[in-house]
Amino acid sequence: MKISYNWLKQFLKIDWDSHKTAELLTDLGLEVEGISAFQSVKGGLEGIVVGEVLTCVKHPNADKLHLTTVDVGLEQPLQIVCGAPNVAAGQKVPVATIGTTLYTKEGEAWKIKKGKIRGEESHGMICAEDELGLGESHDGIMVLPNNLKVGTLCSEVFKVENDEVFEIGLTPNRADAMSHFGVARDLKAGLKQRNIQKELITPPVTNFNVVNRSLKIDVEVEKSLLAPRYCGITISNLVVKPSPEWLKNRLKAIGLTPKNNIVDATNYVLHELGQPLHAFDTAKIKGNKIIVKTLPKDTKFTTLDGIERTLSEEDLMICDIEKPLCLAGIFGGENSGVSSTTSSIFLESAFFNPVSVRKSAKRHGLSTDASFRFERGIDIDNVEYALKRAALLILEVAGGEITSDIVDIYPKKKDDYHVFLTFDKINKLVGQDLSKDTIKSILASLEIKVKNVTESGLGLSIPFYRIDVQREVDVIEEILRVYGYNNIEFTEKLNASIAPSSKFEDYKIQNIIGDQLASNGFNEILANSLTSPEYNKLSSDIKEEQTITMLNPLSLDLSVMRQSMLFSGLEAVEHNANRKMNNLKLFEFGKTYHQYPENREEKKHLSLIVTGNRTEDSWVSPSQKSDFFYMKSVVTNVMTRLGLPEFQSEPTTRSIFSEGISLKIDNSEVVSLGVIDKSITTAFDIKEEVLFADFNWDYILEVLGRSKPIMFKEITKYPGVKRDYALLVDNSVSFKQIYDIAIETEKKLLKNVNLFDVYTGKSLPEGKKSYAVSYTLRNEKATLTDKQVDGIMNKLRKRYQEELGAELR
Repeated sequence: MKISYNWLKQFLKIDWDSHKTAELLTDLGLEVEGISAFQSVKGGLEGIVVGEVLTCVKHPNADKLHLTTVDVGLEQPLQIVCGAPNVAAGQKVPVATIGTTLYTKEGEAWKIKKGKIRGEESHGMICAEDELGLGESHDGIMVLPNNLKVGTLCSEVFKVENDEVFEIGLTPNRADAMSHFGVARDLKAGLKQRNIQKELITPPVTNFNVVNRSLKIDVEVEKSLLAPRYCGITISNLVVKPSPEWLKNRLKAIGLTPKNNIVDATNYVLHELGQPLHAFDTAKIKGNKIIVKTLPKDTKFTTLDGIERTLSEEDLMICDIEKPLCLAGIFGGENSGVSSTTSSIFLESAFFNPVSVRKSAKRHGLSTDASFRFERGIDIDNVEYALKRAALLILEVAGGEITSDIVDIYPKKKDDYHVFLTFDKINKLVGQDLSKDTIKSILASLEIKVKNVTESGLGLSIPFYRIDVQREVDVIEEILRVYGYNNIEFTEKLNASIAPSSKFEDYKIQNIIGDQLASNGFNEILANSLTSPEYNKLSSDIKEEQTITMLNPLSLDLSVMRQSMLFSGLEAVEHNANRKMNNLKLFEFGKTYHQYPENREEKKHLSLIVTGNRTEDSWVSPSQKSDFFYMKSVVTNVMTRLGLPEFQSEPTTRSIFSEGISLKIDNSEVVSLGVIDKSITTAFDIKEEVLFADFNWDYILEVLGRSKPIMFKEITKYPGVKRDYALLVDNSVSFKQIYDIAIETEKKLLKNVNLFDVYTGKSLPEGKKSYAVSYTLRNEKATLTDKQVDGIMNKLRKRYQEELGAELR
């Protein structure tokens, strides 16, 4: 939320430095995330001065240019080449001197430099109004009043306004502070606590007066639960035109684009008082009647943005006797708003049910300044006052007269909240004794009324606009934030209890592995658990029937819960690759979500994703590309650090991998890793090879938590024997087939089967590839002989030849 400091000073006469004010607002719970400068004219007309054209003659080398001399208050006049058709001697004009920075309509800066134009020197520029940011015209140079003194700064002539804008990170509960008046009210309370008494200046409405009753709009509220209070009034004989500069500047400072004086006035009051308003062109209200009701399901309604929307039977609508005019509290209709021909309006100010507005806004994917406030709850007691304030502002900027009494339909008055506050509870929660006078003073500054006083506490009446303060603890929180968290004294000792903790707790193990990966150059990511349903089509591993779909998704891209950690990782790779960051090593601890017939299940994972080079180029050695074996070494090191028991390696069956393996303990998968299939990386527009590892974190915790004694065995003194085969096989043959045959052939002495190279190239017959496979054999009780090893390897070669058609290269 943006708050203009100049605007804020209209409510509180304060001359503090903006940073000091920001500190106080932050202490009060209105965290100021940043302060930005605003100028009503970009650049502040710095370097622009009033000049007088002394001479103006035709440029000797160009038909459409003029050669002028201009007095800008220096010792010598400036020679300036000007192409404007209306430049003439004797004019007072704005002159951009050498070194001045001007801005294009798009906000791009460019600097005035000394130069030559068609052979003649030019020492500045005589400006048109659009070049200064003072208007849209570019028909010719701007001619200033003759009574201006030469050399006067144009920033003084046009009264450039300089402002500072606070960016406040407003918490959802602080609906009362969603306006300049609300922030000023809080600021006054904070100043009072610091013994600075400031009056809160409220915009007066005493001049509100009904001139005549010539234009009456009847109002009927059918859904009073959805619209507990509805006010309105008509204003006639007004003129729709651009707003005055002061009003434009206020809106532009907080990031709004001025439109016309009527719309700008309603926007002004919204950001001034926090009360949304809406102006209807009375000529478009059929039957001179407003009806607040819901409409049948699937009714079509076109909003101001030109989009036709299908209504729900729960959407509250503002209608006339024929048609809907406005989606209540959210967005106006295409054919009901103010236009350049509007001469009379019906001005609406209302309180709409927050839940109803929130549901309708979500349903239609709309978020407006009005819905933002209605969803959180506005001050129902402020509805009529804001209407009067807006009506008087419209009369000021658009003329006209009030031509009806205020319609105020408020059948069931809302009462203030009542809370009994005990002194003991305050001191217990705050941690120190606060004097009763201090407590009462803070409550008074927050407009919380003390109805009765007892020895034990206070009976309080909470104003309705503080919808978040309904319990005793809420009041104590209000007292504490105004008193100041920094003013609470530290205790002389710190008491803490030590809870029993297992060394296998998830967060401890997660921190250990996270530190290890970070020390190896990995960066941790935290991705959204919501993802796109389109990703489900990229892998047969993902089951459509297990998808958990959101009931009220923010968008289609965030409409389902993820079933795999892969795609969020690929999104991170794509994002970085688009920014020329191609060498990536990422890890994420997260969950996947699955729907089963009996229940829903969350599964914890650790995912690793690697792409590009594992090392950068240097003078010592060239870069090294990340490959499958690098990823396997990282995974193995993680499992070693976890102290997992021996695991078995098998080819993976997961469809996301073009090549991969699965590491298992007790026939349950601990981790799968490999090279992501190109069809998946292409869908993310990733050109580099991507390596991925997915740890079953739940199973890892289960294995680590098993209460078994630590087992060890003597290291065998007999060495292992390693043999390699380069097998020429058909392209259809997989490593899994080679692995399975090896394990089946020699179950006792064969300890490991490893694929360390795959080769395809011109030197091989068509349809063939070469697998380089290593075999580790060991006898725990004796040294293997060459005869034993050769026998086993011959058996393997024979089976490969018979069953797979393999040949040794």
